[in-house]
Amino acid sequence: MKDFVLRTMLAGGFSALAFAAAAQEVSWRVPTSVPEGSPYYESFLVRFADNVELLTDGRVEIQPFGAGILVPALEVYAGVKDGITEAGHSTPSYLVNQNPENAIFSGFPGGMGPEAYTTWIYEEGGKDALEKLRATEGLKSLVVGIGSSEIMAHSNKPLKTAEDLKGLKYRTSGPWAEVMKDYFGAVPTVVPPGEIYTLLERKGVDAIEWGPPSGNLPEGFHEAAPYIVTPGVHQPTFLWEVVVKQETWDALADDLKPKLEAAAQLTTLQALNHFYAQDIAAMEQFRGTNVEIIALDPAFVEELSAAGRDWITKKAEAEAGEGRAEMKDVLTNYTEFQNRWAAESGYLIRNQN
Repeated sequence: MKDFVLRTMLAGGFSALAFAAAAQEVSWRVPTSVPEGSPYYESFLVRFADNVELLTDGRVEIQPFGAGILVPALEVYAGVKDGITEAGHSTPSYLVNQNPENAIFSGFPGGMGPEAYTTWIYEEGGKDALEKLRATEGLKSLVVGIGSSEIMAHSNKPLKTAEDLKGLKYRTSGPWAEVMKDYFGAVPTVVPPGEIYTLLERKGVDAIEWGPPSGNLPEGFHEAAPYIVTPGVHQPTFLWEVVVKQETWDALADDLKPKLEAAAQLTTLQALNHFYAQDIAAMEQFRGTNVEIIALDPAFVEELSAAGRDWITKKAEAEAGEGRAEMKDVLTNYTEFQNRWAAESGYLIRNQN
């Protein structure tokens, strides 16, 4: 009898182990471009890992890694292409210099805010356009993170007019860096996220931009510089994505693919709501400190926006002139929806003073 019980227990144990092994079919290491513990790391990538585990019943494991552990912060896309890691999480903002079409997806001055942009991504062709762009690079894209509007600058000097931007040493990236340099005479520089605080504190730059209020608060930028400049005209919203090689995606079981897509969209919408709530709390906390919060004059905001629209339009036209019409086609779709949104969204109630 004892032998029978022992055999039964052992068999049950082995069955459980075999089930667990069979249950987890895929494991991806996913480095991101921000340090572990960053709001982007937690709200985008860790949340995505949890949602994937939930929706796939544990058949797919996402292993998050902070910047610099598997690949350098600004080389996540290259790390995936080179096969260093199975997948990666980063933002198109870091690819604008390689292909300016990425500017449409990374957010640009004069572009849509999060309400309109999220609608364009999921309902009006934006997601399909991003997937088509990544396919030319041999990658599959999953949108994992759309953010609220950013803080335009934490600054060591007050910024209120175009004149204040001339010669400004400004840590930034993507389209805003190009607009600052070409239209306003600023001197942009790009450094990895983990180096921004030290650069600002030691006055290696005059100003920095990084993220929305709740993304900046834990970084302590308000302790390193006396001014906060709003609104986030430079990046009205922003997008992050998880990319994998197309062959890695194709190798997934067919029933897992829609579950990963669903986990990505669920993560994005949950994270955006989370940012909205946390941003309000962060702004309240900023106002309780000694920093001066500068709200730009609406006319200056429009000047900055107009420069951004002019920059991206000229980039698209230049690309088309070189036989690459894709950017112009996507921008046309983007702009048409932006105009429709502006014309017909007046029915929406927005709780502003």
